[in-house]
Amino acid sequence: MSKLWFGNPTIGDINNRPKNHIGALIGIEFIEIGDDYIKATMPVDARTHQPFGILHGGASVVLAETLGSIASSLVIDQEKYMAVGQEVNANHLRPVKTGKVTGICTPIHIGGKSHVWDIKMYDDRGKMNCISRLTVAIVGRI
Repeated sequence: MSKLWFGNPTIGDINNRPKNHIGALIGIEFIEIGDDYIKATMPVDARTHQPFGILHGGASVVLAETLGSIASSLVIDQEKYMAVGQEVNANHLRPVKTGKVTGICTPIHIGGKSHVWDIKMYDDRGKMNCISRLTVAIVGRI
């Protein structure tokens, strides 16, 4: 399979983006980029817990949307286009109390005007705790 990404993005490039957004505030960190996938981790701690002391489903959705949106931005010419989330869903499969979760984002569909991403999240034991799908619209730069 040929490389999916526009240009030659690195993990350093992705992690060095501005820090004034929700993904940075809750500790999302990109750890790997392959020919057709990217991975990121998110801590399971007070920042991402819900009141019962387990991972908040909304935090998992933030991880999914962060992964898919960044993936889409890496596929397009960012000087001409922007990637904006259009629809996200998530199935929360098991609770996670501590540690971190790792999300793996792979393409389902890469079109000229939309992208669809599959995002699977795993706990530290390798058990899937969430599966998500994100649709991203590709629009002209404003």
